[in-house]
Amino acid sequence: MALAAIYNLFIINKSGGLIYYKDYGSAGRMDTNDTLRLASLWHSMHAISQQLSPTPGCTGIDLLQAHNFDLHCFQSLTGTKFFVVCETGAPNMEMLLKVIYELYTDFVLKNPFYEMEMPIRCELFDHNLAQVIQKDRVALLGR
Repeated sequence: MALAAIYNLFIINKSGGLIYYKDYGSAGRMDTNDTLRLASLWHSMHAISQQLSPTPGCTGIDLLQAHNFDLHCFQSLTGTKFFVVCETGAPNMEMLLKVIYELYTDFVLKNPFYEMEMPIRCELFDHNLAQVIQKDRVALLGR
């Protein structure tokens, strides 16, 4: 694996549908059905965790740590979920997710041709996202 900390980026709409997926070089490539299943599963787990939490006001799972990867999640006020699968211990993923959310609001939601809850097909979003991810990878070289 190269020096990339981020393996995948998923954006899920409030209904649990996958509206954006980007693979950044994960070891095991997933086909379209696998990405849809994973997004749906994460949406369901996130919703169930809110209901099962013993503390009031729980917003769901923010971090899932496994032996080989971490999964960081950010949920916007509208219910759209952004999550990255990254290497364990990757720093500043919460901040990165907030930056990705800002890109989403600037280049997707303000796009007059984008329809809410539909798959994201926006070149400006893709281009700026690639720049942010590249900056994150460069920052990781110094760790």
